[in-house]
Amino acid sequence: MNKPEKVWMLMARQLSGEATEQEKADLAKLLEGDIASQRQFILLQQLWNNTGSGEGKYEPAKISRILQLSAVEEALIEEPETRVAPTRKRDKIYRWAAICLLVFLIGWGIRMWQQGGLNSEAGQVVANKGTQTRTILPDGSTVWLNAGSRIEYEPGFTAKSREVTLYGEAFFNIIKQSGRPFIVHAGGIDIKVLGTSFNVKSYPGDKTVETTLIKGLVQITKSGDPKQEPIFLHPLQKIVLPVANSEIQNTHTAPVSKLPGSQVSGLDLLPAISFLDSTKTEAEYPETAWMYNRLSFRGDSFETLAPKLERWYNISIHFEDDKVKQLTFNGSIENETIEQTFQALKEAVPFNFKITNNEVFISAIK
Repeated sequence: MNKPEKVWMLMARQLSGEATEQEKADLAKLLEGDIASQRQFILLQQLWNNTGSGEGKYEPAKISRILQLSAVEEALIEEPETRVAPTRKRDKIYRWAAICLLVFLIGWGIRMWQQGGLNSEAGQVVANKGTQTRTILPDGSTVWLNAGSRIEYEPGFTAKSREVTLYGEAFFNIIKQSGRPFIVHAGGIDIKVLGTSFNVKSYPGDKTVETTLIKGLVQITKSGDPKQEPIFLHPLQKIVLPVANSEIQNTHTAPVSKLPGSQVSGLDLLPAISFLDSTKTEAEYPETAWMYNRLSFRGDSFETLAPKLERWYNISIHFEDDKVKQLTFNGSIENETIEQTFQALKEAVPFNFKITNNEVFISAIK
């Protein structure tokens, strides 16, 4: 069995709960360094975990059984006169099971789309707290939404420009269309692109809009101010701007070193621009780690980290004194439970915490 077939077979086994410990380890090894397959598996996990909600409830155990029976039928129909060794036949069955699983999940996603699970007709996509969502826009562009986020757009993208409004955090992979720019409105800032991949963070209540460019080129201006001099962002650059209740100004900044072979549109001073480490992969950047089911934080105060944890776990955090808000943390969260996460934070920087249902109460050690 070649690698792609084995990956799909192992995904099917793990999602159905039938994978052995060795198969789980094999899958983890095959996915290591394969970013595309990692994204596919994360998406399949999200779809699989949601198949038990809403009307037409699906039970994973029943689905697994149906897929296996279907796989057996397909295998027998295709080669009725050929005897296949038991191991090869079993591999073929699982390969068909994986294909059936993929078809089912795609079909389920379309069904949920049509039922309004993604509110596509209304031009709105929502990722609730504690979840992440991936969707395809009418023009074929892909958007990943982080927990507690939503986007709104004109259904069908019939206007001359493709425009979305973001509340929260999203990663965009935009398909280029000549003469039809793609514009993201976030926090009073307009981010205009033609074809590119970038991350934008602007939750309601945030004081800044963060834009991180992975590929392509984006133009950033203040909403409703065509005279504002635009800022151009180049690959592996990140810019942090205040929400647009004031002018974008080139003040209190230091000279910015330019990327090799690139220009910064004639500006040598830009507000709050930084550069990503070109030796790292997309999955390793703190700004895009959430797409790979990992919450990464660097030098965050507890007060800054708290909203991220609330969205990540769908919890409420209460500080019982101001002193503990100033504690700072570096680290990342992947598969840890709420209790494991707070215990790890406590070991790094001592504080007291108490978890009651979905509420966490934090206080300083006296």
